[in-house]
Amino acid sequence: MNKNLRRSLISYLVFFALILGVLYLIQGGNQNVNLQYTEKDFAEDMKKGEVLSVYVQQNAEVPTGTVDITRKKQADIRFYISDVNEFQSLYQQLVDDYQLKVSFEMSDVVRPGLLERMLPYLIGLMAVVIVVMMFASMQGAGNGGGQMANFGRSKARMTSEDENKTTFEDVAGLREEKEDLEEVVDFLKSPGKYVELGARIPKGILLVGPPGTGKTLLAKAVAGEAHVPFFTISGSDFVEMFVGVGASRVRDLFADAKRNAPCIIFIDEIDAVARRRGTGLGGGHDEREQTLNQMLVEMDGFSVNEGIIVMAATNRVDILDPAILRPGRFDRKVAVGRPDVKGREDILKIHTRNKPLSEDVNLGEIARTTAGFAGADLENLMNESAINAAKESRKYIIKEDIDKAFIKVGIGTERKSRVVPETERRITAYHESGHAILFHLLEGVGPVYTVSIIPTGQGAAGYTMPLPENDNVFNTKGKILQDIKVSLGGRIAEEMIMDDITTGASQDIKQATAAARAMVVKYGMSDELGLINYETDNEEETFVGRDIGHQRMLGEQTAALIDKEVKRIIDECYAQARALLEENVEVLHRCAERLLEKERIDRAEFEALFEQ
Repeated sequence: MNKNLRRSLISYLVFFALILGVLYLIQGGNQNVNLQYTEKDFAEDMKKGEVLSVYVQQNAEVPTGTVDITRKKQADIRFYISDVNEFQSLYQQLVDDYQLKVSFEMSDVVRPGLLERMLPYLIGLMAVVIVVMMFASMQGAGNGGGQMANFGRSKARMTSEDENKTTFEDVAGLREEKEDLEEVVDFLKSPGKYVELGARIPKGILLVGPPGTGKTLLAKAVAGEAHVPFFTISGSDFVEMFVGVGASRVRDLFADAKRNAPCIIFIDEIDAVARRRGTGLGGGHDEREQTLNQMLVEMDGFSVNEGIIVMAATNRVDILDPAILRPGRFDRKVAVGRPDVKGREDILKIHTRNKPLSEDVNLGEIARTTAGFAGADLENLMNESAINAAKESRKYIIKEDIDKAFIKVGIGTERKSRVVPETERRITAYHESGHAILFHLLEGVGPVYTVSIIPTGQGAAGYTMPLPENDNVFNTKGKILQDIKVSLGGRIAEEMIMDDITTGASQDIKQATAAARAMVVKYGMSDELGLINYETDNEEETFVGRDIGHQRMLGEQTAALIDKEVKRIIDECYAQARALLEENVEVLHRCAERLLEKERIDRAEFEALFEQ
């Protein structure tokens, strides 16, 4: 049902409701009939002398009616009677027996009121109107204007060139990516010079990268720079439970794009619809594959340099169908990775343009601290900082707000109100001190930024946060071994100081074991086993239908040798980490005592412990 029909139907219903309300008020909206009041109650009031007057109304066909009585001290009342003649005899007998003087009036026969006479006609008229509106709605659906016709229509939302204000100035930290897309913008602005030279602009551009790195923002910026319409849709919007709907929506989307060319179509999370075909358990032909087939046909259907650029985003390019990645469809892949330290600083500058900052806020230091953060993570960090400042009724953001937000986003909200036994606080203090000392002594893992024994929302009893000096593109063998030593530092400190060990190091042991096993079976960093990949669970093979039962098996001797090599790496790292902590046991005690006193210490306070 379209908007005009819906608006008309609502108007008719409101009109009839008003008529019925007015008729109700005219007819007897002021009637106050008491169903609990009976002739027996009337007789009691008569005996007490409470009744001043009686007015009886009789119905037309039957001797029933209503009685209105006026009383001295109590409110007037109306009640029903089953027989007017019997009530009249009762009244006369009460008057004679108790010598009462009460006026009595008998009305003529009551006829049906206006509401009773008009109600059947009103109901019939309303039924006719509803039927007419439903018929009009069905006709609209048959002509493509109704819900059934819209079922196969594209759900893409078009942003016109005037509405889209996003440009490359709003995208930070993606310098090379913007350079790759500038030629697309130039083609959309002036396609003539490319056509004269016989150049073919890519029909499709696939943006590949982790979540939150700015793929959608980059596509909007291309459309904003070129001043062309921008169609955006999610891959999951194509697929429905009904066969053929997805293919119909693909056809409708490209038809709209051709009418608005030159334009950009952006399909977010395209892996929802463009997964590799024939990978179901039965290898069958499902609705998703029909949608993909139609998309392949449409991308081949529009001619070269027609002015339609299809952009798509995914973080799982490995599961896409090879047919959609070939030249002529998605010709170019642009990797949108996590920003480096300079890119993070530029992103922070954009997200703090409308946020007042105090003088102690250093965006460069924040960029160094947030290694591995994507653009969306940085935006969330600054938003949480602004919320913290607003909660404190401050007009600007200070460094403490950002520190709190960083802990909340990365580790979890601190639970300062949680009651922790003194024994557990002491164990946690030595545990985190063990981590922190190894972070400080081992050069490859970076200096300590914060050490805390305040419980967090993710169940941790405390945390130690490093401050990386730079972003590493890859890990070295020495760096991985140092990470293992740092992970074991908490358990070692517990063993050295306490008479017992706790379960608090379970996650640290898990991380250390995973790193050591990856060195042996994945990275070829074991002298005993050599440069061979021994992974048994191939994470890249994600299709159950194709890979069910396909698992690379290891021999018993090889598996035992892998376990032995992993244990050797862990034991060596444990011995070296313990030796470092024993050499600095005085610092371990001082750090734990300072944590028990202040609960959280920063880099300057921690490094001062070594100078003592």
